[in-house]
Amino acid sequence: MPLFAVICRDRPGSLQIRMDTRESHLAWLQSDQPGTATVRMAGPLIEAGEMRGSLIVIEAARLSDAVAWAAEDPYKAAGLFASVDVIEWKKVIG
Repeated sequence: MPLFAVICRDRPGSLQIRMDTRESHLAWLQSDQPGTATVRMAGPLIEAGEMRGSLIVIEAARLSDAVAWAAEDPYKAAGLFASVDVIEWKKVIG
């Protein structure tokens, strides 16, 4: 199955939204969601020492499944993200 990078950038000044929603976001990432996507790795993007986005690598059958999966993120529902890009990614090293 192909891998997809989900690259999310936070809205400026929204660190408190991230902190308030972090627990539900992490629980969602770790939940078993059969038929949609499997999280292979995930973590925050750091700028100037602060979390300001997310990078999640998932395995999904097709791009449309990956996009639909990303739309369910509690961070997205909370209005944290200024942008979300989902792009197919090929692991070469590691």
